[in-house]
Amino acid sequence: MKSAMPYLGVRVPDVRRLARAAAKAHPPADLDELERAVRELWDHADYREERYAAAGLTGLRLAKGRLELLPLHEHMAVTGAWWDHVDEIAHRIADLHDAHAVETAAVVRRWSRSDDMWLRRLSIISQLGRGDRVDTRLLTEVIEPNMADPEFFIRKAIGWALREYARVDPTWVREFVAAREDELSGLSKREALKHVG
Repeated sequence: MKSAMPYLGVRVPDVRRLARAAAKAHPPADLDELERAVRELWDHADYREERYAAAGLTGLRLAKGRLELLPLHEHMAVTGAWWDHVDEIAHRIADLHDAHAVETAAVVRRWSRSDDMWLRRLSIISQLGRGDRVDTRLLTEVIEPNMADPEFFIRKAIGWALREYARVDPTWVREFVAAREDELSGLSKREALKHVG
Protein backbone atom coordinates (compact mmCIF):
# COMPACT_ATOMS: atom_id res chain seq x y z
CA MET A 1 0.00 0.00 0.00
CA LYS A 2 1.19 3.52 -0.81
CA SER A 3 2.23 5.16 2.43
CA ALA A 4 4.92 7.61 3.50
CA MET A 5 4.50 6.30 7.04
CA PRO A 6 6.37 3.02 7.64
CA TYR A 7 4.76 -0.22 8.79
CA LEU A 8 5.74 -2.55 11.60
CA GLY A 9 4.14 -5.47 9.80
CA VAL A 10 1.36 -6.16 12.33
CA ARG A 11 -1.92 -7.24 10.74
CA VAL A 12 -4.84 -4.80 11.20
CA PRO A 13 -7.08 -7.34 13.07
CA ASP A 14 -4.21 -7.91 15.50
CA VAL A 15 -3.73 -4.16 15.99
CA ARG A 16 -7.45 -3.79 16.76
CA ARG A 17 -7.35 -6.69 19.22
CA LEU A 18 -4.30 -5.23 20.97
CA ALA A 19 -5.89 -1.78 21.19
CA ARG A 20 -9.07 -3.22 22.73
CA ALA A 21 -7.03 -5.26 25.20
CA ALA A 22 -5.02 -2.17 26.22
CA ALA A 23 -8.22 -0.17 26.70
CA LYS A 24 -9.70 -2.96 28.78
CA ALA A 25 -6.60 -3.17 30.97
CA HIS A 26 -6.40 0.63 31.32
CA PRO A 27 -9.94 1.94 30.70
CA PRO A 28 -10.25 5.66 30.03
CA ALA A 29 -12.01 7.52 32.82
CA ASP A 30 -14.25 9.39 30.41
CA LEU A 31 -14.66 10.46 26.79
CA ASP A 32 -12.23 13.36 27.17
CA GLU A 33 -9.46 11.05 28.34
CA LEU A 34 -10.18 8.67 25.47
CA GLU A 35 -10.08 11.52 22.93
CA ARG A 36 -6.76 12.79 24.33
CA ALA A 37 -5.28 9.30 24.06
CA VAL A 38 -6.52 8.88 20.49
CA ARG A 39 -5.17 12.29 19.42
CA GLU A 40 -1.81 11.62 21.08
CA LEU A 41 -1.45 8.24 19.43
CA TRP A 42 -2.68 9.50 16.03
CA ASP A 43 -0.80 12.79 15.86
CA HIS A 44 2.52 11.41 17.12
CA ALA A 45 2.47 8.08 15.31
CA ASP A 46 5.73 6.89 13.81
CA TYR A 47 4.17 3.77 12.31
CA ARG A 48 0.94 3.22 10.47
CA GLU A 49 -0.20 0.59 12.97
CA GLU A 50 -0.24 3.26 15.68
CA ARG A 51 -2.84 5.12 13.65
CA TYR A 52 -4.80 1.89 13.19
CA ALA A 53 -4.76 1.48 16.98
CA ALA A 54 -5.96 5.06 17.48
CA ALA A 55 -8.82 4.49 15.04
CA GLY A 56 -9.64 1.25 16.82
CA LEU A 57 -10.01 3.10 20.12
CA THR A 58 -12.72 5.29 18.58
CA GLY A 59 -14.75 2.11 18.20
CA LEU A 60 -14.94 1.49 21.95
CA ARG A 61 -18.42 1.46 23.51
CA LEU A 62 -17.61 4.72 25.36
CA ALA A 63 -17.10 6.47 21.99
CA LYS A 64 -19.88 4.88 19.95
CA GLY A 65 -22.38 7.40 18.60
CA ARG A 66 -20.77 10.34 20.41
CA LEU A 67 -21.35 13.57 18.51
CA GLU A 68 -18.54 15.27 20.42
CA LEU A 69 -16.06 13.16 18.47
CA LEU A 70 -17.05 14.47 15.03
CA PRO A 71 -14.17 16.99 14.97
CA LEU A 72 -11.78 14.16 15.86
CA HIS A 73 -13.10 11.97 13.05
CA GLU A 74 -12.75 14.87 10.61
CA HIS A 75 -9.19 15.52 11.80
CA MET A 76 -8.27 11.86 11.34
CA ALA A 77 -9.76 11.72 7.84
CA VAL A 78 -7.94 14.85 6.69
CA THR A 79 -4.58 14.04 8.27
CA GLY A 80 -4.77 10.32 7.49
CA ALA A 81 -5.52 11.15 3.86
CA TRP A 82 -5.75 7.60 2.56
CA TRP A 83 -8.55 5.10 1.94
CA ASP A 84 -7.68 2.70 4.76
CA HIS A 85 -8.08 5.38 7.43
CA VAL A 86 -11.15 6.99 5.88
CA ASP A 87 -12.92 3.66 5.40
CA GLU A 88 -12.40 2.80 9.08
CA ILE A 89 -13.73 6.19 10.18
CA ALA A 90 -16.84 5.61 8.05
CA HIS A 91 -18.02 3.00 10.57
CA ARG A 92 -17.99 5.63 13.32
CA ILE A 93 -19.96 8.06 11.16
CA ALA A 94 -22.54 5.33 10.43
CA ASP A 95 -23.02 4.99 14.20
CA LEU A 96 -23.49 8.75 14.42
CA HIS A 97 -26.17 8.65 11.72
CA ASP A 98 -28.10 6.28 13.96
CA ALA A 99 -27.52 8.25 17.18
CA HIS A 100 -27.74 11.84 15.87
CA ALA A 101 -29.30 11.75 12.42
CA VAL A 102 -29.99 15.46 11.89
CA GLU A 103 -26.66 16.76 13.18
CA THR A 104 -24.62 14.10 11.41
CA ALA A 105 -26.43 14.61 8.11
CA ALA A 106 -25.62 18.33 8.25
CA VAL A 107 -21.92 17.62 8.72
CA VAL A 108 -21.87 14.95 6.02
CA ARG A 109 -23.55 17.35 3.57
CA ARG A 110 -20.82 19.90 4.30
CA TRP A 111 -18.11 17.27 3.80
CA SER A 112 -19.61 16.28 0.43
CA ARG A 113 -18.66 19.71 -0.94
CA SER A 114 -15.31 20.03 0.81
CA ASP A 115 -12.09 20.81 -1.00
CA ASP A 116 -10.67 17.77 0.78
CA MET A 117 -11.19 14.64 -1.30
CA TRP A 118 -11.04 12.35 1.73
CA LEU A 119 -13.87 14.17 3.48
CA ARG A 120 -15.91 13.85 0.30
CA ARG A 121 -15.18 10.11 0.19
CA LEU A 122 -16.14 9.85 3.86
CA SER A 123 -19.45 11.62 3.21
CA ILE A 124 -20.31 9.16 0.43
CA ILE A 125 -19.50 5.99 2.38
CA SER A 126 -20.73 7.27 5.74
CA GLN A 127 -23.86 5.11 5.65
CA LEU A 128 -22.17 1.80 4.80
CA GLY A 129 -23.46 -1.00 7.00
CA ARG A 130 -26.77 0.72 7.78
CA GLY A 131 -28.84 -1.57 5.56
CA ASP A 132 -32.47 -0.51 5.45
CA ARG A 133 -31.69 2.52 7.67
CA VAL A 134 -29.87 4.27 4.80
CA ASP A 135 -31.25 7.74 4.21
CA THR A 136 -31.53 7.70 0.41
CA ARG A 137 -32.19 11.42 0.21
CA LEU A 138 -28.93 12.09 2.05
CA LEU A 139 -27.11 9.50 -0.07
CA THR A 140 -28.29 11.32 -3.18
CA GLU A 141 -27.27 14.69 -1.74
CA VAL A 142 -23.70 13.55 -1.06
CA ILE A 143 -23.23 11.66 -4.33
CA GLU A 144 -24.53 14.31 -6.74
CA PRO A 145 -21.88 16.99 -6.07
CA ASN A 146 -19.19 14.36 -6.64
CA MET A 147 -20.36 12.58 -9.79
CA ALA A 148 -18.10 14.55 -12.13
CA ASP A 149 -14.99 14.10 -10.00
CA PRO A 150 -12.38 12.15 -11.99
CA GLU A 151 -10.66 10.87 -8.82
CA PHE A 152 -10.67 7.06 -8.57
CA PHE A 153 -11.34 7.03 -4.81
CA ILE A 154 -14.46 9.17 -5.23
CA ARG A 155 -15.81 7.19 -8.16
CA LYS A 156 -15.18 3.92 -6.34
CA ALA A 157 -16.88 5.25 -3.18
CA ILE A 158 -19.99 6.21 -5.15
CA GLY A 159 -20.21 2.75 -6.68
CA TRP A 160 -19.55 1.06 -3.34
CA ALA A 161 -22.23 3.02 -1.48
CA LEU A 162 -24.78 2.28 -4.21
CA ARG A 163 -23.77 -1.37 -4.52
CA GLU A 164 -24.24 -1.92 -0.81
CA TYR A 165 -27.64 -0.25 -0.81
CA ALA A 166 -28.64 -2.37 -3.80
CA ARG A 167 -28.75 -5.33 -1.38
CA VAL A 168 -31.67 -3.58 0.31
CA ASP A 169 -33.38 -1.89 -2.62
CA PRO A 170 -32.02 -2.85 -6.05
CA THR A 171 -34.86 -1.03 -7.81
CA TRP A 172 -33.94 2.27 -6.17
CA VAL A 173 -30.29 1.86 -7.18
CA ARG A 174 -31.17 0.84 -10.73
CA GLU A 175 -33.41 3.90 -11.09
CA PHE A 176 -30.81 6.18 -9.48
CA VAL A 177 -28.15 5.05 -11.96
CA ALA A 178 -30.51 5.21 -14.96
CA ALA A 179 -31.52 8.78 -14.11
CA ARG A 180 -27.85 9.80 -14.04
CA GLU A 181 -26.58 7.62 -16.87
CA ASP A 182 -24.58 10.41 -18.49
CA GLU A 183 -23.25 11.89 -15.24
CA LEU A 184 -21.94 8.87 -13.35
CA SER A 185 -18.57 7.46 -14.31
CA GLY A 186 -18.34 4.01 -15.83
CA LEU A 187 -16.60 2.78 -12.69
CA SER A 188 -19.36 4.07 -10.42
CA LYS A 189 -22.07 2.51 -12.61
CA ARG A 190 -20.31 -0.86 -12.85
CA GLU A 191 -19.77 -1.00 -9.11
CA ALA A 192 -23.33 0.13 -8.33
CA LEU A 193 -24.94 -2.48 -10.60
CA LYS A 194 -22.50 -5.33 -9.98
CA HIS A 195 -25.08 -7.51 -8.22
CA VAL A 196 -28.28 -5.98 -9.61
CA GLY A 197 -30.13 -8.27 -12.02
